[in-house]
Amino acid sequence: MRPHLKKCWTIPPAANAAFAAAMEDVLAVYRRPLDPTRPVVCMDEKPYQLLGHVRDPLPARPGRDRREDNEYVRSGTCSIFCWVEPLRGWRRVDARPRRTKVDWAHQVEHLLTVDYPDAATVVLVMDNLNTHSIASLYEAFDPEKAFALAQRLEIHHTPKHGSWLNIAEIELSALTRQCLDRRIDDLAVLNAELAAWQQQTNSDQRQVDWHFTTDDARVKLRHLYPTSQQK
Repeated sequence: MRPHLKKCWTIPPAANAAFAAAMEDVLAVYRRPLDPTRPVVCMDEKPYQLLGHVRDPLPARPGRDRREDNEYVRSGTCSIFCWVEPLRGWRRVDARPRRTKVDWAHQVEHLLTVDYPDAATVVLVMDNLNTHSIASLYEAFDPEKAFALAQRLEIHHTPKHGSWLNIAEIELSALTRQCLDRRIDDLAVLNAELAAWQQQTNSDQRQVDWHFTTDDARVKLRHLYPTSQQK
């Protein structure tokens, strides 16, 4: 996968050493070979609004698409957590009522104890949200457990406003197109739909072949590097 540098990406317009440093760190992680003892996993989350129908939709029929009323019923919000191991072609998606520090901590616990119980270390790539930190583990668990979980994590944050470097964000975009293109008003139904998408996608073992490299960045995003401005 070689991302195209589109205007929709949030890229600093001028030299930004912090952005360049975090970007190169993540790009170096993506160059690592597959290692079951140290899997590289990307995570992201997105808010999702549960919506219901005021009137039943009209089913599709020959020559006419399914039709639904513009009015809808708000049934609350939730947060969809997405975990991706790009080189193995594995995903896990889960919708939770909230996206607090404790929610994130329990997601990490599941990652380490259920998804990867035998991995010595999970290399975790994610954005620098305030909930995405080791401190969140201490919010959720006793110190001994929090420390034990933290010791099995190697965390790499994408740059501020550089979420396009997160493969999990790309997967969330695919999930939105393929699974969330209609109104869903119940959290249990949403999770059932997410589980079906997850099972199908994992069965396909669709890997992510990331091609955008540090060399590419130093050419296409040369303006981000302060030393380049001095030449």
